[in-house]
Amino acid sequence: MRNDGNLDDPFGSGRPGDRSDDTPSTNRLAALRGLARRTRFWAPMNPRPGRTKLAVATGAACCLGLVGVSQAGFGAPDRAADPAPSAEVAERAAVDPASRAMARPSTAPATPSAAPSATASPKATAKPKPKKTVRQIVPVAGLDRTQMNNAKKIVQAGKEMGMPRRALVIAVATAMQESTLLNYASGVLPESQSYPHQAIGWDHDSVGLFQQRPSSGWGTVEQLMDPEYATKAFLSALAEIPGWKDLPLSVAAQAVQISAFPDAYAQHEWRAGEVVAEILG
Repeated sequence: MRNDGNLDDPFGSGRPGDRSDDTPSTNRLAALRGLARRTRFWAPMNPRPGRTKLAVATGAACCLGLVGVSQAGFGAPDRAADPAPSAEVAERAAVDPASRAMARPSTAPATPSAAPSATASPKATAKPKPKKTVRQIVPVAGLDRTQMNNAKKIVQAGKEMGMPRRALVIAVATAMQESTLLNYASGVLPESQSYPHQAIGWDHDSVGLFQQRPSSGWGTVEQLMDPEYATKAFLSALAEIPGWKDLPLSVAAQAVQISAFPDAYAQHEWRAGEVVAEILG
């Protein structure tokens, strides 16, 4: 028959001295051995007495650790999945909000502007102002371009003075008779030839469109060679004649010019009227 010690301690050496007489301790040891077998923990079949106890204790500790880990990983269903932060962590988060309090650049795409309403009326496009066309003045009454340009200067100067149309016709007709509407220099006055001119005459010291004489006090040579000045000098003298508006053209012109041929001016009246009408439009 087998020794009792072998029955109580299958891992012992078989010697009677290895068996413990403490029954409660033997029961606890048996429970640990059974737990070790269930977790597939195997110790050497014939260990030494001291190592046997150490191996059994180690296996029991490992088994208890596995049980604790399994309980921690698979807790009760009513336990929260994530443990609440400790008081220290909550206090640190309140004191140091880190970068959460700092403004961060938005990475969201820019909101597109609202599409124009389908019912909104389009802005009225301002119509471009028509360009003002300058009317081309053509020569009339048998005049050429140079003569027509001189007649235009006479009319413009009279308008600046505020003279009526009748005065403009008298002035143009007088210039037709005196200079054929050309700006004359004088062969007697070489100075007159240094100013813009279109012809040269020899009637004493008479110059310009109205053949006015510097020696008679009409002005300087330079002034009388200027069509604008010469015209205003003539019309100023005409305006001083009493009732000039009601006088025949030849009488009004002769009152200013004191010509040797007083009736010569009348022949140009109709042509002068046509020229003034073309210029004034």
